[in-house]
Amino acid sequence: MSPFDLTGKVAIVTGGNSGIGLGMAAALVDAGCAVHVWGRNAAKNERALAQLRAKGGRAEAMQCDVSDPRSVDAAMAETLARFGRVDGCFANAGMGGGGRRSFIERPLAEWRELLATNLDGAFLTLQAAARHMVERAGRGDAGGRLVVTSSIASVFGTARNEHYAASKAALNALTRALAVELARHGITANAILPGWIKSEMTEGLMSTDKFVNAVMPRIPMRRFGEPADFGGIAVYLMSQASSYHTGDLFMIDGGYALF
Repeated sequence: MSPFDLTGKVAIVTGGNSGIGLGMAAALVDAGCAVHVWGRNAAKNERALAQLRAKGGRAEAMQCDVSDPRSVDAAMAETLARFGRVDGCFANAGMGGGGRRSFIERPLAEWRELLATNLDGAFLTLQAAARHMVERAGRGDAGGRLVVTSSIASVFGTARNEHYAASKAALNALTRALAVELARHGITANAILPGWIKSEMTEGLMSTDKFVNAVMPRIPMRRFGEPADFGGIAVYLMSQASSYHTGDLFMIDGGYALF
């Protein structure tokens, strides 16, 4: 069997109804993994579910607000009821900072709103998944994969987007801490740092000539990323091939950070 065959595995993908999350979910389904999409928008969930099921694999979707502990607990209970187990959790749900307001003008409410989704949401999601994985390990069924969607904004100075950058930098630290703490249970934790990727979040920026002319020359691959570019890393991190690979930060940015 291929080490990348995910038959019999179950993964949660938060924010898996569009963009990078859907790109990862589609690749996981192609590799034989059953996928449960957690997303806030019911209509987007249904569209994503139709796309995933068209591949012939098993996929389900449900509404979940990852910033709400009760919503996360309900979603995890539903995942376990439908699938019986969770082998991997992709904490991908998040919101962008917009880049419209300066740091000195940032209202505290706006700061807290973004961190509630990007950081608190990942914390709640990963905690629920890790709790199940550790309990399962205690029954002799060790192993699990925790994957976080961070951003290259976590390692660059990002003017007018400090709240977004701070949330993603915190996720990097969280990932490394979990990699150390949970390794004894056979659980790995890794983060993916996307560069400039085409999605609903970046659609406005990428439609402006000023932005494209400034950023494109800094991308050695000379193109913006696509959600499908994250399928391979998702399958690898979910697979047995990555069982000894933990605590890493994967930059998927077309070389942007190098140039």
